[in-house]
Amino acid sequence: MTKEKNSEITFTEGSVFQAIVRFALPVLGALVLQAAYGAVDLLVVGQFGDASSISAVGTGSAFMQMVTFIITSLAMGATVVIGQHIGEKKPEEAGNTVGTSIVLFVVIGIIATILLEVFAGNIAHLLQVPAESFDKAVTYIRICSGGILIIIAYNVISSILRGVGNANLPFLFVGIACIVNIIGDLLLVGVFKMDVAGAALATIAAQGVSVAASLIVLRRQDLPISFSFRQCRIISRELRLILKIGVPIALQETMVQISFLVINSIINGMGLQPSAGYGVAQKIVTFIMLVPSSVMQSVSAFVAQNVGAGKMDRAKKGFYTAMLSGIAVGIVMFIAGFFGGAGLSTVFTSDQAVIAQSASYLRGFSADCILTCILFSSIGYFNGCGKSIPVMLQGITSAFCIRIPVSILMSRLPGASLMLVGLATPITTVYGIVFFLICFKRLKQK
Repeated sequence: MTKEKNSEITFTEGSVFQAIVRFALPVLGALVLQAAYGAVDLLVVGQFGDASSISAVGTGSAFMQMVTFIITSLAMGATVVIGQHIGEKKPEEAGNTVGTSIVLFVVIGIIATILLEVFAGNIAHLLQVPAESFDKAVTYIRICSGGILIIIAYNVISSILRGVGNANLPFLFVGIACIVNIIGDLLLVGVFKMDVAGAALATIAAQGVSVAASLIVLRRQDLPISFSFRQCRIISRELRLILKIGVPIALQETMVQISFLVINSIINGMGLQPSAGYGVAQKIVTFIMLVPSSVMQSVSAFVAQNVGAGKMDRAKKGFYTAMLSGIAVGIVMFIAGFFGGAGLSTVFTSDQAVIAQSASYLRGFSADCILTCILFSSIGYFNGCGKSIPVMLQGITSAFCIRIPVSILMSRLPGASLMLVGLATPITTVYGIVFFLICFKRLKQK
């Protein structure tokens, strides 16, 4: 197939900075719009509902975000393998990876749907959702779980496109979904007064429209892979490669997200107002963290293609370029989070008590805006090299040995506040940076 120079970026030639920025900007845009799903849900529910609705959507969307992150992390295995095949100039093997990914994630989606529908109540109980919000949280989780196959379809399509160096189409698809979600929320929550259920239905409908649009557009695209539907089967070699890279990444993300859910549970136990405040703060944090997330995905795709082409020095240069660029933006995000937390929180709610709780958490968290750009760049580099075991080990140890114990400690100190709990995240990131410094030193020695 022919390669569209305007769509697919060649990471192995030309300016490193330009290649990364051209790829990272649409990735960032797509992540911003994707994060807007839950944010719009919370925003509209916050305007038309009460604190119990805010708490339910905050907790429910945090759990569904965890599920989405795990799926995206597993799909990163496909992104890296496809990128390496492109760098090796093996379009047919890249097509085999695509076909294997489709079958794999359909099976995962069916299993996930069944489990989440059956255990939605148990999940809400484990998260210690306040009694006033419990039924609403269960409703939100069940409705969103019913559309998990749609969520998976979008993320698999996006991972494939990013693997070939195309970040523009995922940006387009998620933009369509965001517009549909806003319209759906305003109609179902604002006009028809469906509260939490309306917000969840709008989210699933929006992603369904996005997937339909993506399939229509993809039929007209020429991609640098050789793929046909007869390749939609499990090819053992490609499956091993995908799982070898994707499973450790997914396990790492699972542990990280579980640790944040534990923190959510701890804060839920502090009462309705802190629970609602944390829900608002997490939506803001989601947006703040999009810069390091886009950096990580860009580094992974850049390094994967250059590793496939045997250009390790260029891969390292891409890593340093992306990290420094991310830090520069992270400084701005730190200032916004530390000094402007209350102003940012008013976007989601007019409840002054909830705003105060949200701003308190953001003051403790905000240093992570800078630190995470270093950590996520390191994760992206190791993922792109296909060395995802260190990523997994870092994720597990940081979640269970640092983030959870520190959060529990902070919540039990005299005069405990959300600011103290928020400090657990940057403390954990410092540990992760030190961990990868050791890994880089050992890798250099080898």
